[in-house]
Amino acid sequence: MDIWDKLYREALKVQKSRTVSPFIDAGSVAAAILTKAGNIYVGVCIDTASGLGMCAERNAMANMITHGERQIDKVVAVIPDGRVGAPCGACREFMMQLDKNSGDIEILLDLESKKVVTLKELVPNWWGYDRFKEI
Repeated sequence: MDIWDKLYREALKVQKSRTVSPFIDAGSVAAAILTKAGNIYVGVCIDTASGLGMCAERNAMANMITHGERQIDKVVAVIPDGRVGAPCGACREFMMQLDKNSGDIEILLDLESKKVVTLKELVPNWWGYDRFKEI
């Protein structure tokens, strides 16, 4: 099994659509990220009535940050119908802000063909590179 299949399966393990309360649904989308250190973190989307929810990718990144990491190698997001999908704009921006090399993060766009793009392809001409020079 290749790493993309492994990440996909890890995301599927937590993808369980459920109602948390009358205001919150969770789990229709799941994500798995592989860090540069070789660890896998997962997360699910949390949809709220007030718009204060969180995407699955950002949930996985929060899990990663909680465990002291910030460098992502690969990302897989599984949408409700079981296909993979690209991260939304907010998740792309969050990833870009994590590390000066985040543009090299690989994102799976199609499981069957193993079509992959880098984050910098999805976020061309990103505004924040100069800030990393300050560190």
